[in-house]
Amino acid sequence: MELKKLLIIGHTFPEPNTTAAGSRMMQLIKLFKEENYQITFASTASVSEQSENLESLHITIKNIRLNDAAFDAFIKKLNPEIVVFDRFVTEEQFGWRVAEQCPSTLKILDTEDLHFLRKAREEAVKKDSPVSKANLFSDTAKRELASILRCDLSLIISDYEMELLKHTFKIPEAILYYLPLLIEQKVSKKQLPSFEEREHFLAIGNLLHAPNVDSVLQLKQLWPKIRKQLPKAQLHIFGAYAPQKIQQLHNKNQGFLIKGWAESTAVVMSKYRVQLAPLRFGAGLKGKFLDAMQLGLPSVTTPIGAEGFCGNFTFGGSVTTSKVEFINSAIDFYKNETSWEEAQKNGFQLVQNRFQKELFAKDFKTRLLQIARNLKKHRELNFFGQILQHHSLQSTKYLSKWIESKELNKNF
Repeated sequence: MELKKLLIIGHTFPEPNTTAAGSRMMQLIKLFKEENYQITFASTASVSEQSENLESLHITIKNIRLNDAAFDAFIKKLNPEIVVFDRFVTEEQFGWRVAEQCPSTLKILDTEDLHFLRKAREEAVKKDSPVSKANLFSDTAKRELASILRCDLSLIISDYEMELLKHTFKIPEAILYYLPLLIEQKVSKKQLPSFEEREHFLAIGNLLHAPNVDSVLQLKQLWPKIRKQLPKAQLHIFGAYAPQKIQQLHNKNQGFLIKGWAESTAVVMSKYRVQLAPLRFGAGLKGKFLDAMQLGLPSVTTPIGAEGFCGNFTFGGSVTTSKVEFINSAIDFYKNETSWEEAQKNGFQLVQNRFQKELFAKDFKTRLLQIARNLKKHRELNFFGQILQHHSLQSTKYLSKWIESKELNKNF
């Protein structure tokens, strides 16, 4: 059975130069393009200035609406062999329509990260509780896990999250697939700026993302102690969509500079000596660290920041568990070329051994074909998913139809 048509239902249009989620989506698209899929990308969102030009990649764009029966006619006519849902909320909104109109279509959920894990950790931080004590058994978890169970396969970006799903929540391994962020090029220090050629500290990340905003606020508190030891150093904050509370932190006299959106992460990262990211909550994989390790840029972060990266290898920088340790590591990497070069070497080795595309691409494509050829049996082995599909399809379906009817009646 040859799979030909693919529909991706995007939460947003991908912005690979702005978010790790955007880069992840483009990596998935490339994997499918290599197998000659005819790709349609549909979304309820609008295209932004930073959105990838999908049409230049011969991808068909389709604008869709929530609670709109026009989607039923659209997908029935398209009749794709595979549908990829971009995050669980997209599956909630459109999964029942796909199941109803195209029952034999293979349904894949790209989780990006486990939203319920990120939200639980954020709540713990707000309550000044350890993230290890975060309440994972939330309503969001029920929704996201139900979405995972309804799909034929869910793509999990972090091996930590794979273990959490399998062991804490007993999700069948047959419907999970570990597919992290991927890189294609070999990495080495050749042609990269040296320790002496780099200067200043960097913090980077989409500033619509709550963990990144909190990280910058933490840096505002930590930076004076770092600057006291390194009076000529500056900290440059890059990220799109900075809210006012971040913009107003800009202070040239303190060397704390809000720089805005970085058009090229690679160009920017290559100039700096150390990346700082005191992340207190979050989930998935943080693309900023994978980018940094490829570019020979050591990072100072937390266990949350480094989660899902290391396996049996050493992080490309320092994973700190206290503010004092964070400050000392930042200063050490900035001043000590030997420490800096060791961190850089660790980063190269980690990326080379855990995130090369060639380690995953062939197996992923084989797995999809295996499931597609045995879809009926595959679904029978996940009978709880069929039960959830039946009940949630009915409740979501009729709520959606009620909203749809209400919208239509407003026009009369």
